[in-house]
Amino acid sequence: MNDYEIMLLLDPEIAETRANEIIQRIRDSVDGADGRWDGHEPWGRRRLAYEIDHKNEAIYHLLLFTAPAEALAEITRVLKITDGVLRHGAYRRVKGSQHQKAPAQPAAAPPAGAQADSAPPAPASARPARAAAQPAPVAAAAPAAADSAAPADDTDGTAE
Repeated sequence: MNDYEIMLLLDPEIAETRANEIIQRIRDSVDGADGRWDGHEPWGRRRLAYEIDHKNEAIYHLLLFTAPAEALAEITRVLKITDGVLRHGAYRRVKGSQHQKAPAQPAAAPPAGAQADSAPPAPASARPARAAAQPAPVAAAAPAAADSAAPADDTDGTAE
């Protein structure tokens, strides 16, 4: 028996009942293999680093369980063919690890045109002066040396 965690990325457009069915099916597989369900941490809707199936967001779930390796193989096989699963990753948990909570999401930027609750910009006299942008000097190219190599022969063996 090994300790595993699965990071599950679900389609943000599926119904919550369908998401619960997918998670329950994994839980039933763990229980059916005489494993132990250790927990489920829903991390919520998060922005993806790149599009998957033309989607910019996914619903993240962290699933924690203990099961034999054969059960994990069956769970990953089922997840590969399950509609609504964008991606999944199955990993062995580090012994003694308590890393179950979702990392904090960065604060969203205010909408365009909206004023943030901050001080007004400093006057131009208080801002540091910009250095004048000057192009970097370009080294002059050395003239090409005359090619002293003999011309290559054609494939038919005659020189032209």
